[in-house]
This record gives sequence, structure tokens and C-alpha cells, in this order.
Amino acid sequence: MGGCGCNGSHSGQSMVDKLRMKGFSGNPMPAAVKIICSCEKEFMMETLESRCPHCGMVYGVTPCSAADANNIEAAGINY
Repeated sequence: MGGCGCNGSHSGQSMVDKLRMKGFSGNPMPAAVKIICSCEKEFMMETLESRCPHCGMVYGVTPCSAADANNIEAAGINY
């Protein structure tokens, strides 16, 4: 499991960087998660890296942590 970047803690940006580096960004979530964004709008996170369609905030979660919505991290607007 260490190959997906799950070992150690990650900030939102480092998590998204790891997803992109490993080619996991577009992989589907085990189950879509409703995100309430920092802009207070809702959207469904369907891939391991997702962008709020309202404000552009980028969210990410590693594959082995994706089953728990509490592991989703914000990386920044248009990151």
C-alpha cells in the first residue's frame, strides 16, 4: 500500500501532487462523496482528485484512504 502514498501524512497539496505523479488523479472513488466546499456549495467527488465546479477548489484523497471521507483534503483553488 505504500506505493499509493498512504504512508505518512500529507497536506492537501502534497496529496494531490502524489496522485498526479502516480497517475491516480482520474481514478474513481470507491463511492462518490458529497463535498461541502469551502465556498459553501455542494458537489459530488467522483474521482480521487476533484475540483469544485463553483469556485475551483481542488480536493484529493489517496486510493487506500478513499473509503473514509474524513481523509479528503483541500489543496487550494485552481491547484
